[in-house]
Amino acid sequence: VQLQASGGGLVQPGGSLRLSCAASGSIFSIKAMGWYRQAPGKQRELVASITSDGNTNYADSVKGRFTISADNAKNTVYLQMNILKPEDTAVYYCNAHLKRTRWAAWYEYWGQGTLVTVSS
Repeated sequence: VQLQASGGGLVQPGGSLRLSCAASGSIFSIKAMGWYRQAPGKQRELVASITSDGNTNYADSVKGRFTISADNAKNTVYLQMNILKPEDTAVYYCNAHLKRTRWAAWYEYWGQGTLVTVSS
């Protein structure tokens, strides 16, 4: 199983970016997908998550600015980031809780990370 993230880059404060993450490989079912971020010198933190039935959860710091969505048919999760702030600068990692076969245990997979830099 691979999680391929894309969409990071340099943006000015107040700007927008859209991150995408596609899960590929032998996948039977995905329970939830999400985005985490890690800024220099800080611990990795949850940004947003979405379950297979559409329930979402957001960090307080991004509520009202970021929107997570998913295309279950494509095993892809998106993060629309608006009104970006310098403190949003971090490496963003996508995450998926999935099982590879009907009988397998749920397991957590991580993408490689994509850098988001918010700076003027």
